[in-house]
Amino acid sequence: MNKLIQELRHAAAERETRRHFLHTCSTGLGAMALSSVLGSCGFFGKENPEANAVGAASLSGEPTAPHPSQYIPKAKRIIYIHMAGSPSQLELFDYKPELAKYNGKDCPQALLEGKKFAFIRGTPKMLGPQGKFAQRGQSGAWVSDYLPHLQGVVDEISFLKAMHTDQFNHAPAQLLMHTGSARLGRPSMGSWVTYGLGTENDNLPGYIVLASGGKQPDAGKSVWGSGFLPTVYQGVQCRTDGDPVLYASDPSGISRDIRKQTIDAISQINQQQYDEVKDPEILTRIAQYELAFRMQMSVPDAMDIKSEPQYMLDSYGVDPNKGSFARNCLLARRLVERGVRFVQLFDWGWDTHGTSADGSIDVGLKAKCKESDQAVAALLNDLKQRGLLDDTLVVWGGEFGRTPMQENRDGQTLPFMGRDHHLEAFTVWMAGGGVKKGFSFGETDDIGYYGVKDKVHIHDLQATILHLLGFDHTKLTYQFQGRPFRLTDVAGKVVKPILA
Repeated sequence: MNKLIQELRHAAAERETRRHFLHTCSTGLGAMALSSVLGSCGFFGKENPEANAVGAASLSGEPTAPHPSQYIPKAKRIIYIHMAGSPSQLELFDYKPELAKYNGKDCPQALLEGKKFAFIRGTPKMLGPQGKFAQRGQSGAWVSDYLPHLQGVVDEISFLKAMHTDQFNHAPAQLLMHTGSARLGRPSMGSWVTYGLGTENDNLPGYIVLASGGKQPDAGKSVWGSGFLPTVYQGVQCRTDGDPVLYASDPSGISRDIRKQTIDAISQINQQQYDEVKDPEILTRIAQYELAFRMQMSVPDAMDIKSEPQYMLDSYGVDPNKGSFARNCLLARRLVERGVRFVQLFDWGWDTHGTSADGSIDVGLKAKCKESDQAVAALLNDLKQRGLLDDTLVVWGGEFGRTPMQENRDGQTLPFMGRDHHLEAFTVWMAGGGVKKGFSFGETDDIGYYGVKDKVHIHDLQATILHLLGFDHTKLTYQFQGRPFRLTDVAGKVVKPILA
C-alpha cells in the first residue's frame, strides 16, 4: 500500500511539471473554457454579482460549502415526506359530505367527458368518504379518523387543498413533483437546494434519502438525481439496516491512516487535473472521495438511533432493530439536527386502486396511515420541542390525487373499494420554516373533483419552497445546452397567502 501511495504521488509530481494548453492560455480557447465553466455556476445571472462570485468560488474549493441565499430565508433546511402512490385526500383532509349522498350512484357523464384516467373505463360508481371527519385544533382543520395522531398537531400545519398536476401516471407525476419536469434528466429539488445553499455539515452529505415501504418510487432514483448539475449535488440514499452506505468502509487490512494517505494522493492528482481543464465533475470526484472518508465516522453516528432514549423511540413508534417509516422520521430529525440541508423520505404503498385488500381504501389506506401517522406527528412535536421547527420546512404529500369515483376496470366494479389517479385536485401540507400555522388554502367543489378557489400547481409549490429558503425561483439557474434552466421550468408563482 505504501508503494502504491508513492506511485500516486510520483504521478502527481510529473503532472505538476507539464504545461497544459488551457492552463497557460490567458486568452482564446483557455479563457473561453474557464469563462464557460464559471458562468454555468452563476446562481442569479448578471443581476447579482455577489452571488455569481459565490457560485464561481464554489468551484475552486468545496462545491457543497455553505452559500448565502438571495435574501434572508425563513427555512434553513427541508424534510420532504413523499407518500409514493398518492394517498386519497378524500379520506384524509378534504371533507366532502355531499359526496356521501352520491355513494353507489352512477358517475355523471359530465365528469367523464374529455377526461383521461389511468384505469377507469365506462361509467364508474361514485364513492363516498370512508373516513369519519371532525374539526380539530383551534384552527378547526378537517382531519379524518384515519390520522388520529396528526389531529393533535394540525395547528402547526398549512394545508394546500387545491393542488393540481399535469400527469396521472406515477413515474412522470413523481418526476414533475421533484424535478419540475415529467421527463428524465432534470435535477431534483434536493439537488437544486444543495447547489444553491451548500451544506451546514461537511462530514455528511447535504442531501440524504431514506426509503421505506419495501420498494423504490416508481420513477426510481431519478427523483433524487442531480440531472445536468454536477453529481456532487445528487441525493445519497442511506440504508436503515446494516451499513448505512455501501462500500464506504475501509477494506480489510487497511488502516484509517493508510486510507487517508491514499485519498490525499488521489485528490492531489485530481486537483491538478482540475486546475488544467476546469471540469466541475473533477471537483465532484475530489469531494466524493473526501466526503466518503469523513462519512465513515459521521454517518454511523447519525444513523445510530439506539442512543435515543426509550421515551423518544416510543413517541415515534420505533423498533430500533427494524427498518421502518417511523425509524426514517426519527432519522430525519437526527440528520437535520446535524446540519443536513435536505432530507427526503419516500414511503411506497399508497396506491389504493381496489384490486386487493392491501390496495383498498378501507383496508390498505388505513394500514398505511397507521404505519405513518404517529411518526409524522412525533416528528413535528420533536422538531418544535428542540427549537428546529421554526427554520425547518416539513412537506408532506403524494404526486397527485384520487377520484371521487370508485375505480372500475373494463367497465367492471373492482372487488374492493379504491380510487383512480386524479389530476385535478389533491392535498399537500407544509409545516414550520416560514409557513402559517393552522391554515388552509384553496378549495375544491362539493365532491372534490375540481379545484374551485386558490388552485396551486406543482411549479407554484416548488417556487414557494425555494422562496422560503431565500431564493427567487426564476433566478436560481444553471446554464445547460445553451440556456439557463431552473427547477420551475418557465412557470410557477409563490403562494404568498400561506407565508407567515
